[in-house]
Amino acid sequence: MIRYLKIALAAFASLFCLFYALQNIANLGSAEWFVGAMTAMEGHEAYPNTFAFAIKSPLLIKVMLWIIILLELLAGVLCAKGAVDLLRRRNASSAEFNAAKTCALAGSGLAVIIWFGIFGAFGGAFFQMWQVEAGVNALRDASFYALQHAAVWLMIRAED
Repeated sequence: MIRYLKIALAAFASLFCLFYALQNIANLGSAEWFVGAMTAMEGHEAYPNTFAFAIKSPLLIKVMLWIIILLELLAGVLCAKGAVDLLRRRNASSAEFNAAKTCALAGSGLAVIIWFGIFGAFGGAFFQMWQVEAGVNALRDASFYALQHAAVWLMIRAED
């Protein structure tokens, strides 16, 4: 039963990442506006000074957004491959099942990097997105997503 739970977790982590990437693509204009608004660092009244720099270049904003989308797609594909690998080895030895976790762990680990690293470290700390309403909501949610994927990583990582 535990093996099936790990397979399901990898599959749902895949869907999570793929759905976010596809939603960003379906709403490309809004996603681009959001990244641009956060990196412009406008409306910062709580901490009006920064050691950092704002980004307002439309090209750089597009590049940053596509990096996010491509990483979400990659995390989703890795988790999907991990789920398939685990499913194929569900009746194998513990050593073989544990060895099949590589892609699922890579995908869920990459998801943590996306929502903690990119949104938390860069969006929250560097660009101070917590100072504007749209940013604080996204940062709160990204923190929750990072914790969810970290929990998935830990559960899948647990030895068989």
